[in-house]
Amino acid sequence: MEQTLTISIQDYLKNIYELTENGESASTNALASKLNVKPASVTGMVQKLASAKPALVEYQKHQGVTLTDDGKKAALEVIRHHRLLEAWLVQTLGYSWDEVHAEAEKLEHVISEDFERRIAAAMGHPLRDPHGELIPTADLQMPLDDSTPLSSLRANQSGTVQYVKAADAELLKHFETLGLIPEAELEVTGYSPFDHNLTIKIGRKSIVLGLNITSKIYVKES
Repeated sequence: MEQTLTISIQDYLKNIYELTENGESASTNALASKLNVKPASVTGMVQKLASAKPALVEYQKHQGVTLTDDGKKAALEVIRHHRLLEAWLVQTLGYSWDEVHAEAEKLEHVISEDFERRIAAAMGHPLRDPHGELIPTADLQMPLDDSTPLSSLRANQSGTVQYVKAADAELLKHFETLGLIPEAELEVTGYSPFDHNLTIKIGRKSIVLGLNITSKIYVKES
């Protein structure tokens, strides 16, 4: 690519990917909030990425931003680095799942492709990171995700936790305390239509969870 992928550009591409996974475009305000920068700065950057050769995003004022094929490939490379590093830090260096995000954020931009291949091979080419999120393949394809948000389940439905979509260390510790970790089996025993709270049974425990929690837990229905 003629465009040099600086750390800032990589962060933009990764966050645009995450905001557009559902097939919609990402608004500049949503991107600004996610990156903790001013909307004007976002507009300037996405215009720069749209005029790059090759273009990394498609952008139209008031219509949001999406990734081009080149932009998506670059984003998936950073995401692959990040999630492999998280798995490696847990598996090899004994980090807990709530400690790895910040470390991986720093390292994802600097490891070589050879280092990436070596840690992937050393770990047996893992499919998921410590939070259960899918790791893009070596040819930069995102595997098919067959999970659904826990928030969409209702009473008498059950499932197995596939992954949690959270980076905040305190929230991850809270999930672990509740038993909401990958491979945990759960059953929905109640639903409140007024506040969307779910009553969940995990093992012998029964807990009530709000939408802020259930929207971040993804399960495979059973």
